Amino acid sequence: MDILVERCAGLDVHKDTVVACVRTPGPGRRREETTLTFGATTAELLGLRDWLVAEEVSLVGMESTGVYWKPVYYVLEDAMECWVLNARHLKNVPGKKTDVADAEWICQLVEHGLVRPSFVPPKEIRELRNLTRYRRAQIEERSREAQRLDKVLQDAGVKLSSVASHILGVSGRAMLEALVSGSTDPEILAELAKGVLRKKIPALRDALEGRFGPHHGLLVGQILAKLDFVDEAIGNLSKEVDRVIAPFEAQVQLLVTIPGVERRTAEELIAEIGVDMARFGSSERLASWAGMCPGHHESAGKQRSGKARPGPKWLQRTLTESAKAAGRTKNTYLGAQYTRLRGRRGAAKATKAVGHSILVAAFHMLSTGTPYQDLGPDWFGRLRPQQHARRLIHQLEALGYTVSANAPEAA
Repeated sequence: MDILVERCAGLDVHKDTVVACVRTPGPGRRREETTLTFGATTAELLGLRDWLVAEEVSLVGMESTGVYWKPVYYVLEDAMECWVLNARHLKNVPGKKTDVADAEWICQLVEHGLVRPSFVPPKEIRELRNLTRYRRAQIEERSREAQRLDKVLQDAGVKLSSVASHILGVSGRAMLEALVSGSTDPEILAELAKGVLRKKIPALRDALEGRFGPHHGLLVGQILAKLDFVDEAIGNLSKEVDRVIAPFEAQVQLLVTIPGVERRTAEELIAEIGVDMARFGSSERLASWAGMCPGHHESAGKQRSGKARPGPKWLQRTLTESAKAAGRTKNTYLGAQYTRLRGRRGAAKATKAVGHSILVAAFHMLSTGTPYQDLGPDWFGRLRPQQHARRLIHQLEALGYTVSANAPEAA
């Protein structure tokens, strides 16, 4: 088998140890192999780097085990080319399995070019990714706390959410704080309503009459305090995201032109896929890596399961959220695509298809610097006019009409 990398290394990374195997040219056509074990502390990793540099290693491959590969990668990335490899692509032959054998196997795969590197964004994108992911986690935690709040109110017989659409708005917050302080009189609580909610004061009196006790007040008070803390954390994270993403403001402004993509979503897209689309090569490869297109499994001339490969969960959450928002837009291509597919294939597949369209659009926009250009809600009819005409005729005939259609004259 051809040797594509003359001097390479394979690392079997664990939490506390790193087993490194280096293969270099030997006498004649032989290959020399050296294996050493290092600790996972920064001092030990610096020693690993010095050893690899002394061996003139040009390419290092390491298995992506949890998050333990990150400190190793960050120490080595400035000294040599590093590849993070998918563990599913490194299945060893059956037999004795040891850390040394795993490192040797990884090194041989890298040596012969039998593996592909995983996508690792540059340092500034990695920093942005950490911030956006933690911010999304806090936003989701806030949603869970709001749901817990309503459950406590339901347990107390307080039906505030049945009257007020936002129980954490100005009026709802004032009522909740009054309940926590010990005021349970529905008349007094209803008078705390502000703005348009004052039109619902009679309904509020009925909704606020319940069995709100001291333990309910303790729970609601703790939930409100946690919501305040999470809101402050989200605000601080958003300020830091604005600072870090400033060099990519032009790309953010491009992405927000896509229906269903707001600024926070654009920031998360850049954090997950970066701004250099040359790394993926084509929109098809990007969609495949993201798990946003059907899988391809053919055997013996038969098509097997078309299930999509598992993709990055954070990117898929962002695309799903954007697709659902785009599906609700009016007079847009994405809205028409969602409506067209939902009736035939279901909401889940329609959402994934729209998410795929958003990702493909983002690829071309980031590659060319061109704003989003909507194809229009009638694109599918203009794309296949004869098929569209037959479908409309069939719908009219199903209603009992007799249709006689003449083809339009050629322009």
